Amino acid sequence: MKRTDAMTRTEKVQVLDRSTRGVALIYTMLILTLLTVLSLGMVIALSSQTFIGGYYRNFRGAFYAADSGINIARQAMVNEVISLVPASITIGTAPLSAASATTVQTYVNNTYNAWGSIAAGQAANSWPGQFELNSAVPATFTFANCHLSYTPVGAPPAGGPYTCSSLPPATSTCSTAAGILTNCYTINNFQYTFNYSVDVYGQVKGNEQSELADNGNVQVTVNISPPSGVTTTPSFAAWGMFIDQYSLCSGSYLVPGTISGPVFTNGGWTFGTSGNYIFTDSVGSHNADAGYQFSSPCNEVAGPSDSYSGTTIAPTFQNGFNLGQPSVPLPPNSYNQEEAVLDGVGNGTFLALSSNSTVLHAQFNSILKDANGVAYPTGSSATNGVYLPYYNNGGVPTLGSAAGTIPGTLTPSCGGGILIEGSATVTVTPLAGSSTAQVYTIVQGGTTTTVTVNPTTNTTSIKKGGGATTNITGVPQNCSPGVASSPATMLYVDGSITGLSGAGQGVGDIQNGTELTITAASDITITGDLLYKTEPVTTTQNQIPGTPADTLIPGNNYNQVLGIFTAGGNINLQNSQGNGNLEIDASVATIAAGGSGGLVNTGSAINTLNIIGGRIQNTIQNINTTTRNVFFDRRFAQGGFAPPWFPSTTVTTTPSGVEASTASAPTVTRVQWVCKSCT
Repeated sequence: MKRTDAMTRTEKVQVLDRSTRGVALIYTMLILTLLTVLSLGMVIALSSQTFIGGYYRNFRGAFYAADSGINIARQAMVNEVISLVPASITIGTAPLSAASATTVQTYVNNTYNAWGSIAAGQAANSWPGQFELNSAVPATFTFANCHLSYTPVGAPPAGGPYTCSSLPPATSTCSTAAGILTNCYTINNFQYTFNYSVDVYGQVKGNEQSELADNGNVQVTVNISPPSGVTTTPSFAAWGMFIDQYSLCSGSYLVPGTISGPVFTNGGWTFGTSGNYIFTDSVGSHNADAGYQFSSPCNEVAGPSDSYSGTTIAPTFQNGFNLGQPSVPLPPNSYNQEEAVLDGVGNGTFLALSSNSTVLHAQFNSILKDANGVAYPTGSSATNGVYLPYYNNGGVPTLGSAAGTIPGTLTPSCGGGILIEGSATVTVTPLAGSSTAQVYTIVQGGTTTTVTVNPTTNTTSIKKGGGATTNITGVPQNCSPGVASSPATMLYVDGSITGLSGAGQGVGDIQNGTELTITAASDITITGDLLYKTEPVTTTQNQIPGTPADTLIPGNNYNQVLGIFTAGGNINLQNSQGNGNLEIDASVATIAAGGSGGLVNTGSAINTLNIIGGRIQNTIQNINTTTRNVFFDRRFAQGGFAPPWFPSTTVTTTPSGVEASTASAPTVTRVQWVCKSCT
């Protein structure tokens, strides 16, 4: 019985085991199915993500290809229009015409009318982006306008005013009256504006495309060299750097670096091996040779470079190196600037073309008055004081002088500015709350005199110490022949300016519209920044994309201009600003026949000195500066614009019948940029 019971239990166990067969297989199949579904889901998700990512990548690539295409097409327009500017033109003709725009437009549409790589000419496997112009919306490049800048000497030539479509005659004739040239002109430049538009497709490997459109304008200034055979009277401000006395191979050489603006010396240039030289404009010298200072010898060579013992000195002259040129005559003194205070002309009326100031000073008593209406003292008794040219016009103080006061005048004459007798400190600041009024604060000893010139209200006021303010109708004017009368101020110090500065470091001091020249009979000492409220030119490369430093900034020319001039001393730098930096927005000149003036540091070492304008010197002296930057104010190019009554010279060219022309770096202004495929 026991055996039978045991067998029965065994059989029962076997029966139970057979009932669970296949369960593991079912579980395995379920898990395998689940894994298959999950894997399939991951594959689908990854494929979708890859597809979406690829589409997005291709779309963005197409977008950037289209944007690059716009830049390429626009730059092609700029390059093509510059290439159309001839190196020389016949006198009386224009360098570009409206037909030039058609040539540029045709070139761009024919060049980019099919898909082309943006990496053309680059290494294999470069980014495969490509672009083409939208054939349904062709690129346009159209003439918008042209402005002619020309300078009359004396009375404007007959037939004017002239424009780009109505040019001055093919010859310039001059006549002389009382020793003053009249009826002459020189063309300074043609300022062209062209409108452009481009519509571009971009594409990469896929079929995704992006469409972008851009439109704006291109400004091109074509500078014209004075026509050969014509005598001109350019302002010294037309040079970025002018050095009168520079001896060849004298033991020193020009400091390396980038030098902008036209450059000239009545001596000879010497270059060294301590750095590179880049001259952006024409360079000239009276000496027929240039000096090349190596470690030992200094070679005098009639050429733009020299080599010695394996070392080469080869300055980069981007617009020519002209040796053996006629020397440039220098102004004899600053009497014309002093005269401009009286009559707003400064052309020698009081000087009788003489070399002394006796005739001029005899007029001071009849024209100049101080804040209390006291006339300038006669004889040699004048001491410190601030004087303006004004008279009583029917009971109203009026700037200028009454009819007949200036010999030969039948009508009231202009007044040009402020005369300071004796040495003084001068601070130039804008009037708070005004966009045009300029304030001059003059300190002599313990006396402060304030002069405010306000073109908006057409008034000039003067106040001495705690006294009453005298309000005068009118403002100083530039009334030179051939120049439309406009507000301009000559501040003349018959002594030294012991301190000249603005409102403080980094503060805009020279108002938009202020035209000012500050002149002293002796030294001028600059102690702080003198800045334009609105800077007219760039001070860093690519401040305007794709342009060098000293590029004119569109919309920033308000005729704001400052000149600083002495014929009888130095311009001293005595910087009082804490960080050691100093900026002077002006054309600075220490120039006179037989003079020795220069720009010299008489104070602490300067970290960075920025001059926005130019420097004109009899001699080069020590400025004790770590970094010196001089950015030429290109409004002064070719002598078309300058500080009022700034010293000038006479240049006569050899007859040739043609005018040389060069195009300045164009300025591109984008008006609208649209992504047409981004909606």
